[in-house]
Amino acid sequence: MKQVDALIVAVEEIARKTIKMDIRISKEILSEIKPGQFVHIKVGEGTEFMLRRPISICDLDMKEETLTLIFKIFGEGTEMLARLKPDQAINLLIPCGNGYSIDSIEADEVLLIGGGIGVPPLYYLGKKLQEKNIKVTSILGFQSSADVFYEAAFQSLGATYIATNDGTYGTEGFVTDVIDHFGLKGDYYFSCGPTPMLKAVETKLHDTKGFLSLEERMGCGIGACYACVVKTQDGESNKKVCQDGPVFEANEVEL
Repeated sequence: MKQVDALIVAVEEIARKTIKMDIRISKEILSEIKPGQFVHIKVGEGTEFMLRRPISICDLDMKEETLTLIFKIFGEGTEMLARLKPDQAINLLIPCGNGYSIDSIEADEVLLIGGGIGVPPLYYLGKKLQEKNIKVTSILGFQSSADVFYEAAFQSLGATYIATNDGTYGTEGFVTDVIDHFGLKGDYYFSCGPTPMLKAVETKLHDTKGFLSLEERMGCGIGACYACVVKTQDGESNKKVCQDGPVFEANEVEL
């Protein structure tokens, strides 16, 4: 992990309060990034925002030397980030956390299951799985049609299904409803999203090997403050989401 000052290349709103930001990063740093890792971004120049904001890495382009982040505007900190413009500097801790372990995976087909702002990190993961000639099926859940993003990008990886809570786009309901309705299966599943969704996915696919990426509030982002601790399911130890995660094996930690 390194602390770097980088330049913003582009900023755009791609769905309701959903911002896509491209940042110039050297190939040396990009080469260290694994799917599922995140960056910890400094907000502002003064002390108004003491804590950095963790944002999942959506994609990277070695040729263009760019990193793509997608985040939702939830409060004053992310709203300030969304107001940044191209050519402005941004300070990052990169890369942070442990990502998805795919080097040793042998599979013919996998499921990518994302909800809301848990969708972005699955895209780069899908690209890396595709490089291993693994068939990728994506199931993406959103609140409403106004919140849907990156559908075409995921379609480039393989079959893609969309669920919206209010039924204004795709299948009405949740990602688990899509799994049931279309009878979707895989040798593994990889999921990222809000805790209730992860619990439902873990229960639905209890017979399938899986990995879950947790969305958790963080303080330091480097494992020093113990603000993002979760218990293991065996009750014998605790795990830090920012350092031991955010990706864990299914049934490894309490949700």
